[in-house]
Amino acid sequence: DVQLQASGGGLVQAGGSLRLSCAVSGITFDDYAMSWIRQVPGKEREVVSCTSKSDGSTYYADSVKGRFTISSDSNTENEVFLQMNSLKPEDTAVYYCAAALRRSDYSGYYYSASAYDFWGQGTLVTVSS
Repeated sequence: DVQLQASGGGLVQAGGSLRLSCAVSGITFDDYAMSWIRQVPGKEREVVSCTSKSDGSTYYADSVKGRFTISSDSNTENEVFLQMNSLKPEDTAVYYCAAALRRSDYSGYYYSASAYDFWGQGTLVTVSS
C-alpha cells in the first residue's frame, strides 16, 4: 500500500515560515521523483518543487525560487520536506506531496502535475497579509 502523509500546514503571517513534511511508504524511494504540488481553488495544480534522488536534481517554480527549499531523507525513513520562507499571501494553497515513477530522463516531464502517480492528502497553507 502506497502512502504519502503530508503535514505541517497552517496559518502564518506574510514574511513568516513553515516547514512541510511528507512521510512516504510503499514505494522504492530512489525510483521516484518527489514533489510538492499546490492548488488554489479554480486554478491548475502547480508543481512548486521537485527532487530526484537518482540524479540529485532539484527544481523550483519561478514563483518560489530563493524562498523555498526541498529536501529528502531516506536514511532512517523516507521523508520529503519543503522549507518555506518569506511566505506571501499568494502562496496560500493546498500543498500536496506527490510521487512520480521516473519514466523519463527529461526533467521537464516532472514539472507537470499529470506526471504524478501517487498523491498525499494535502495540507492547507494560509498566508495572511
